[in-house]
Amino acid sequence: MISNKMSEIMKSGSAIRAMFEEGKKLAKKYGKENVFDFSLGNPNVPAPKAVGEAIAQIAREIDPVALHGYMLNSGFESTRKAIADDLNERYQTSFGYSNIIMTVGAAGGLNVALKAVINEGDEVIVFAPYFGEYNNYVANAGGKVVVIPPVPPTFQPDLQALESALNEKTKAVIINSPNNPTGVIYGEEVLTKLGRILTDGSKKKGEAIYLISDEPYRELVYDCKSAPFVTKYYDNTIVGYSYSKSLSLPGERIGYLAIPNEAEDCDNLLAACSVATRILGFVNAPSLQQLVIERCVKQPVDASPYDRNRKLLLNALREYGFECVQPEGAFYLFVKCPIAEEEFVAKAKSHNILIVGGKSFACEGYVRIAYCVSYDTIERSLPHFKALAKETVAK
Repeated sequence: MISNKMSEIMKSGSAIRAMFEEGKKLAKKYGKENVFDFSLGNPNVPAPKAVGEAIAQIAREIDPVALHGYMLNSGFESTRKAIADDLNERYQTSFGYSNIIMTVGAAGGLNVALKAVINEGDEVIVFAPYFGEYNNYVANAGGKVVVIPPVPPTFQPDLQALESALNEKTKAVIINSPNNPTGVIYGEEVLTKLGRILTDGSKKKGEAIYLISDEPYRELVYDCKSAPFVTKYYDNTIVGYSYSKSLSLPGERIGYLAIPNEAEDCDNLLAACSVATRILGFVNAPSLQQLVIERCVKQPVDASPYDRNRKLLLNALREYGFECVQPEGAFYLFVKCPIAEEEFVAKAKSHNILIVGGKSFACEGYVRIAYCVSYDTIERSLPHFKALAKETVAK
C-alpha cells in the first residue's frame, strides 16, 4: 500500500496535468490541428541556437568523465560565478559564487529552500491566486499553507491581510512575480511595503521570516515593464529561478537559488540548502546543463512572440465580451468565468478548447489560458472562443 500522504496527493491531483493529458486524447480523436490546448505552460518558442551550440561544444571539448561526474552538491563554482556576476551586473547586487546553489529547476529549488527552513507545523503564507503545487512542496517539508485571499481585479497581494496573518508559527512567505496565473507584476512600492511588514514580523517573532521569491518568468515582461529584484527590498529573501521559460528549457530542469549575504545566518542557510539538495535525492543539478547555462547566461530573452500572442488573444476575448486581467508578464491570461467555473471549463472543452479552472489556483470563478502556443493556434482558436462567448456571455 502507498503512503497516506501520497494517497491524498494523488486524489487532489493536478488539474493542469489532467487537462494536458485530456488534450492528448482529444488530439487523437479530432486531429491535433482541431484541438486548442491552453492548459500547460510549455513554451512553444524554441531554445536559442546558442544552447544547442553550447551542448555540442561542451561535448567535444570537455573530458566525458569530468563532464558527467559529480561535483559539489551546490554545483560547479564556475557556473555559479557566471550567474552571480550576471545578477550583479543587471540588478546591482553583490552576489559571489557561494551565494548561488544550482537546482533542478525552480520547483527543485523551492523544495530545497523549504526543506532547509521548515520545521514540522511551521506556516507558509501564499497569496491567491498561486501555483497549486506550492501546497505539495510545503506539505512535503512538514509545513502548513496559509492562503491570503485574492484581490480582484488587480490581484496585487493583500499586505494588510498578510500583516494580520503573521504569527509565531510563520516561517516563510512565497511570492511569484510575474505571477502564474494572472501575469501581474508586484512593483517596487508593493515589495517595499512587503519588506517592512516582514522585517517587523521577524522582530516580533525573534527570528527570520523568509521570503521565498519564485521567479521563472522574471524576464518575460511586456509594455516596457520590469520585475524588481526582490533581495533589494528584504534581506531574508531566497530567490528561486528557472531557465525553463526564459530559455525554453522546461524539460532540462535547470535553475538556481540565490541567497544574499544579508540573510540571517546566511552561511548556515546556504549549507542547509546544499545538504537539502542531496537528501531530497537531486544530489546536484544536471552537470551538462549547468555548463550550458554558464555559457548562455547572457543570452538575450526574446519575449516578443509571447507578446504577439498576448495582444491577439487579449484583444479578441475582450471584444467577445470576456473580462480579462491585463497580463504584464509571464504567458498566461486570467479570465473571469461568465458562468459557473466547472460549467464554463466543460463548455470550453466541448469547443475543443482546453483551459484550467481558477480553483486550481485557489481563485474560483476564473480560468487560466496559457498562450505560450503558436500564433497560428491562437488564430484558429478564435472562432471557437467566439462561439463559446455566444453560449456563455450575457448580452
